[in-house]
Amino acid sequence: MTIREAMEKRHMVRKYKDTVLPEEIVKKLNERIEALNKEHHLNLVLHTEDGTAFAELIDKLITKNAKNFIILAADPAEGVEEKIGYCSADIMLYAQELGLNTWWVGASFNKDAVKKECPNHTVYGVISIGYGEEQGSVHHSKDDFEVCSYEGEAPQWFKDGVEYALMAPTAFNRQSFYIKGKGNTVHFEYKAGEFQGIDTGLVKYHFEAAAGKENFEWA
Repeated sequence: MTIREAMEKRHMVRKYKDTVLPEEIVKKLNERIEALNKEHHLNLVLHTEDGTAFAELIDKLITKNAKNFIILAADPAEGVEEKIGYCSADIMLYAQELGLNTWWVGASFNKDAVKKECPNHTVYGVISIGYGEEQGSVHHSKDDFEVCSYEGEAPQWFKDGVEYALMAPTAFNRQSFYIKGKGNTVHFEYKAGEFQGIDTGLVKYHFEAAAGKENFEWA
């Protein structure tokens, strides 16, 4: 599966099969998480066969068999929320390549229980992960002309970047970003508000993955 195929196939999935993650899959996920933590100075950690993060939602039938999750934690610092979003995109798309499904959760989880598992760092959210009962559905999306502009004729890499940026998950599916291009320089804006930094990281990762880092630089 290519990265573009992973972005196309990744959708929010809240209900999972009652299937234990194979040891080899857990090993691959932990290796990816370890690499992201080292590169971006984060404290992401995978928990398996642990339903505490979503116990209340399971009781309300909002989710099912949500017993594997990644805690998105780090020490507060400038730009850390964007790093959390960026690395969240990486791990969710990697999970998709491994045949798994995910759900990025910023509020609807048991914060007290999760904090006990990561007491020395700030928790910014969690990613539920597992084998979905189904593959999810395409979220409603804005049109590309609503979220971008390019000075002159836009090159294909820019068009591709915007197309796949719109596939990124954002809080409440707001897609409150605007991407402007000129030459090989790209300027990114995101409306101020809750999850602004995290959404910025999520969207930028998708843009980069489709546009190709070699084709542009962020302003």
